[in-house]
Amino acid sequence: MLDKNFLNKFLDIDFIISILPLFQKAFILTIEISFFGILFSIILGFLLSLILYYRIRFFQSIARFYIEISRNTPLIIQLFFLYFGLYYFVELSNFTCAIIGVTFLGGSYMAESFLLGLKSVKKSQIESALALGFNRVEILRFVILPQGLGLSMSAICANVLFLIKETSIVGVIGLQDLMSFSKELIGNYAMTNEALFLLIVAYIIILLPLSIIFSYLESWYRKHL
Repeated sequence: MLDKNFLNKFLDIDFIISILPLFQKAFILTIEISFFGILFSIILGFLLSLILYYRIRFFQSIARFYIEISRNTPLIIQLFFLYFGLYYFVELSNFTCAIIGVTFLGGSYMAESFLLGLKSVKKSQIESALALGFNRVEILRFVILPQGLGLSMSAICANVLFLIKETSIVGVIGLQDLMSFSKELIGNYAMTNEALFLLIVAYIIILLPLSIIFSYLESWYRKHL
């Protein structure tokens, strides 16, 4: 093991220990925003993909318009609009704005990922299901979704990791997430090494297990498709 005096040359261990309670709050906040933002993104993206896949009139145009706006504007602009631009019409907390912002951004990426998987299902399989007497709902449930979700799994997992990293800018609307907390340590205490160390450790704790789980899921789906 490394000697504490050796570590103290690069990191102030006592300082790190003293700020761990505050760091834990920032860590939990980042987890909460990521969880709810990604959950709602998946739900929204899935519904949009069905609208686009079945080419439902009127809603298809709205879905396409939303996807173009979402994918072509940065999250920071979306957060500013939600928190400052809508202030005179509806007052939303910064936490709510962060979740809506992540959902708004992530929904478009999830929709494209789901749609890619749905479109990858061969038409011959759908025609075979029709010949067997399956109705539209049964074809979606038993033929399209099992294969489509498997084929889109890789893109969905990549989107999840992408959205978690995107939450690092929610500090612009006054939330003390991991990135905002690290900036505060650097600005107020000049503890650059300690701030970067905690930031790196935090994102490794969040992202590394997810990457391992997603890799396993992708391998499982490849074997069972």
